Amino acid sequence: MRNQWRLLLQRCKSVSELQYKVQSSTTVPLSSNRTFNSLISPHSRTIHSHFRNPNFPRFFSSSSEPLITSTLIELYSDPVKSNEDIMLELKSKNDLEINDHVIELFKTRGSDPGAARVFFDWVMSKESDNLSSNSCNRLLGMLGAYGLVKEFWDLVEIMKKKGYGVKKGASVRAVAKFQEEGLEGDVQKLKDLFALGSVDASVDKVSSRVCKVIRQVPWGDDVETKLKEMGVVYSGDLVKSVLENLGTEPNKAVIFFRWVEESGLYKHDRKTYNAIARELAREEYMDKFWKLMDEMRAAGYDVEKATYIRVLNQLVRKRKLKDAVELYEFAMGGNMKPSMQDCPFLLKKIVTSDTLDMDLFSVVLRIYKEGGNALTNAALDGVLKSLTSVGRFNECNKILRAMEEVGFFPDENLQSKIGFQLSKNSKTEEASEFLDFMEASTITPSYKILGSLIEGYCVSGHLDKACDCFQKLIENEGRSYAGYALETLTNAYCSKERAIEAYKLLSEAVIEKEVKPWHTTYKLLISKLLDQGLFKEATNLFAPMKAHGYPPYLDPFVKYVSKTGTTDETVMFLKAMTSKKVPSTAVYMRVFKAYFKSGRHNQAQDFLSKCPRYIRNHVDVLNLFSSMKRVKDAAASTPVAA
Repeated sequence: MRNQWRLLLQRCKSVSELQYKVQSSTTVPLSSNRTFNSLISPHSRTIHSHFRNPNFPRFFSSSSEPLITSTLIELYSDPVKSNEDIMLELKSKNDLEINDHVIELFKTRGSDPGAARVFFDWVMSKESDNLSSNSCNRLLGMLGAYGLVKEFWDLVEIMKKKGYGVKKGASVRAVAKFQEEGLEGDVQKLKDLFALGSVDASVDKVSSRVCKVIRQVPWGDDVETKLKEMGVVYSGDLVKSVLENLGTEPNKAVIFFRWVEESGLYKHDRKTYNAIARELAREEYMDKFWKLMDEMRAAGYDVEKATYIRVLNQLVRKRKLKDAVELYEFAMGGNMKPSMQDCPFLLKKIVTSDTLDMDLFSVVLRIYKEGGNALTNAALDGVLKSLTSVGRFNECNKILRAMEEVGFFPDENLQSKIGFQLSKNSKTEEASEFLDFMEASTITPSYKILGSLIEGYCVSGHLDKACDCFQKLIENEGRSYAGYALETLTNAYCSKERAIEAYKLLSEAVIEKEVKPWHTTYKLLISKLLDQGLFKEATNLFAPMKAHGYPPYLDPFVKYVSKTGTTDETVMFLKAMTSKKVPSTAVYMRVFKAYFKSGRHNQAQDFLSKCPRYIRNHVDVLNLFSSMKRVKDAAASTPVAA
């Protein structure tokens, strides 16, 4: 049995994970404070049906689709706990709402009538007054199936008082069990109950008859007379059912709503107010909808979560964003607070609408803040992504100002992302405005933010703007943070064959600002300067490199002088690269070999004549030149083929 329960719980977990994926891909705002941890959303019904255990008994709900509640499953799956222990735990769980969820529970302990009785006692002790007809019939079917006769008839009496009929499904299960246990008296009693019209008295049947009268002719005295002559006892579920069935005729639904209370037949409550509200939430009836919502609030009732979510999404789909925001504000003013995700959901819908309404955007932020909430960077990031999706990222400064008014300012990472996107997309005015906005907000832009602006400007080719940000970075953060930015700028200039400008920028930064470039920055710039024939400027970089403790970068110089340079340039290079009087013999040997490899024997000989005496007489140098001479002579004496 334990293995069966373990498998069930694992299955619940799989369903919960799938439900999360489905919810993440939909535009429906998800409600917070879910009653059960692994409640399956209505939007995941298709997926859920593949994982449903066909052997589970269906219990009670206000919904037609069964769901699995792990909170209660865990209670019933614990073989150690007694029924009394479970009852105590159930009573302690005040957050479990009866009619909000379908509960499919115990297969293992469900075979124990004591467990079913505990569950029935818990339901009765919690909110039996609010049980719907569907919930009562599901619970009735459970009691009958487990032979709990007393509880079965107790619930039938409760249902009679509420005006509910016994449905066929519940009756069939009860009759089968009563017959099995030889309870012929109870079988007959149940049959008599049906003979008296219990089925016809069901909410669905009565609702259908009432709606038929209302639909036949225009509303008038004749309709009201016929309705009164029917002798119907109106309950909350019946009124709700009638309103829902009249949904295609909202005007008649409103008239019936008013008439049933004015006639003293039923005093409206939260259930019926929400039912008519759902039917009136249409573009052509919004005036009546808001009048009703104000009336409901004045009567002391809140909008239900299901109503709020349905109407909100309906308004958003119809692009009635002003009404959607008003509904959000209405709900925030009640006891049923909307989900934390609804604020960013509405913000994203506003910024992607045909026209960006910043007043409406600010209203949502104000409502959210007044509700005691604080925005997150993730929420702002989502809004900015929505802006990007409709090509409006240049409007992000308006978004930031509106958020600052409610006390929110993005963190450094998000600021960097914004700065890079603006500068990368050549939004120079907006990027400058963004920088001014941060400075005006008494937040000194950090090296990371300025670095992102520099990087973006380099990508878009606005190197003058990048240099301005580089100077600001040095002023704000000091020279110790300038290395990466200087390398980014150097690479950008060099990629555009403007190495001389990079050289001037680096020289100024080193001399005037005492910036220490990275070793890779020096190496990159030297290579590009030599590629463009700027030998003197490249040689001048040896001095600051040595001052910063970097070893000389010889490869591009050796390549340059051996292929295209003059012997005077070779001498200049060798003097500049060392802090000693002359370079080592190994460096000279490397230059000589490069000359010979390039076939410039005469230039090698000329350079040798300008070398110090100890180099000219060094045995390795003499052997190198002697071997090169033999190779050259041998090549000259080889006859050319005819």
